[in-house]
Amino acid sequence: MRAVRVERFGGPEVLVAAEVPDPVAEPGQVVIDVAAADTLFVETQIRSGTARQWFAVEPPYVPGGAVAGRVSATGQGVDAAWAGLTVAACTPDSQGGYAERVAVPAEALLAVPDGLDPTWAAALMHDGVTGLAVLDAAEVKPGDRVLVTAAAGGMGILLVQLARAAGARVTAAARGERKLDLAQRMGADVVVDYTEPGWAEHVREVTGGPDVVFDGAGGRIGQAAFAIAAPGARFSAHGAAGGGFSAIDPAEAGRRQITVRGIQDVQLGLAERNRLAERAMAEAAAGRLEPVIGRTFPLVRAAEAHAAIEAREVPGKALLLP
Repeated sequence: MRAVRVERFGGPEVLVAAEVPDPVAEPGQVVIDVAAADTLFVETQIRSGTARQWFAVEPPYVPGGAVAGRVSATGQGVDAAWAGLTVAACTPDSQGGYAERVAVPAEALLAVPDGLDPTWAAALMHDGVTGLAVLDAAEVKPGDRVLVTAAAGGMGILLVQLARAAGARVTAAARGERKLDLAQRMGADVVVDYTEPGWAEHVREVTGGPDVVFDGAGGRIGQAAFAIAAPGARFSAHGAAGGGFSAIDPAEAGRRQITVRGIQDVQLGLAERNRLAERAMAEAAAGRLEPVIGRTFPLVRAAEAHAAIEAREVPGKALLLP
């Protein structure tokens, strides 16, 4: 079968398609014929070597932490009823998904609801889970003023929808007219381009300061968002696309009574991840949540997918298809 490996740390060109042995369903495992593999911005950081302080991954390796597809083989001890079903799953150690087939533990399997496209299921396995986790932790209430940074990314666009459904007034901050239009179509009340000078002060003037910040950008964007957060706000610093997670001064947060949660607060166990993934897929199957898939790429063009992600050219999700 074909898989895409990171041969060494570097640019997108280090992603190389190769023929590798087919996986075998060991006891307790199944093999999935992959219909769609998720991609994440953090995978580009891991591939480049810039995220080594957070992720102990060394080349060569096959990236990819989540897939959807059909179960083609079951190992000893696995319920044979899984055979032939369309499923979604996170991969062991968040690796192996950039491949035509992947072996996963049976306990990681989730049945894809009837009528839900497998590409949507793959798109929700990470961003739907983390989005619901940070939304629940922030306890968003009707009337809350919510700011979402990186609002047109895979998770950001879900948070815009989820916060709006919770009754919040949502401000979406993103880069460029195309992404702002998308955020507005998906329910944002106010949109702002955070490449424009004074964007944060504009948000404060329009909203009075957010009660909740979902910071998917990090870096200077996240720090600017923290500066305008209302006293007593809830701040989720889960994103690092802007060059690192937001550096929040604990003393300043305490003085303003702002509750800050970071990426460490959404490191979930398998049971909790599965519960949230099932909830996200159920919401999507019911038409209440839409993962925006901006582009798809053939598996063998994974390098192009990473290049597009790094260039901020893909609104929503980029997926790999066999």
